[in-house]
Amino acid sequence: MTDKKQLIADSILFSGLAEEELDKVAAIAVVKSFGRGEAIFFEGDEADGFYMVLDGRVKIFKMSLDGKEQILHIFGPGEPFGEVPVFHGQPFPANALALVKCRLLFFPRREFVALVTGNPSLALNMLAMLSLRLRRFANQIESLSLKEVPGRLSSYLVFLAEEQGSRTRVNLDIPKGQLASLLGTIPETLSRIFARMTEEGLIRVEGRTIYIDDFEGLQARE
Repeated sequence: MTDKKQLIADSILFSGLAEEELDKVAAIAVVKSFGRGEAIFFEGDEADGFYMVLDGRVKIFKMSLDGKEQILHIFGPGEPFGEVPVFHGQPFPANALALVKCRLLFFPRREFVALVTGNPSLALNMLAMLSLRLRRFANQIESLSLKEVPGRLSSYLVFLAEEQGSRTRVNLDIPKGQLASLLGTIPETLSRIFARMTEEGLIRVEGRTIYIDDFEGLQARE
């Protein structure tokens, strides 16, 4: 109960809530466990609630008719997902899968909507979270539709650098094969681009650690 409530309190979605309100949110949250590679929900499933990552990582993705995967998001501890369909009553629009062993908090739709209805602060936090999610989607769509793959990779590395607070090194939290899917390409193409950027003196790759030797040059490639 303690780590559940602490995660809720630390989340952007529930920031600023009074202790009493945090207790109410924690009371409706159910801990669910998933093994590595286990499906959390499928596209078209009924959205009877939404989730927040307690520990582990979850990928949200869609599959084309020919079996090609496009990763939409990777979520880690403290991040909610699946919350949008809860409010418009439609099924989940994508698939969710545990990348590693995960524990998630599940918030049932009916109980959560009742809390939002009686708590303006929670409603405003939810609006802010959805706005942030929309902005992230808009940036991803722009990257996939208007940029070539080297520009997409450069943008992603700059984003990670800003998120991780370092202009000299970033750590990839997903394998390169999944990064390729996230960037809308194939692993072979991504490997060639990594090699080209290394030859140009922009980066150095050591496993999942990317050393940035020329941050300004990387920004110029966005």
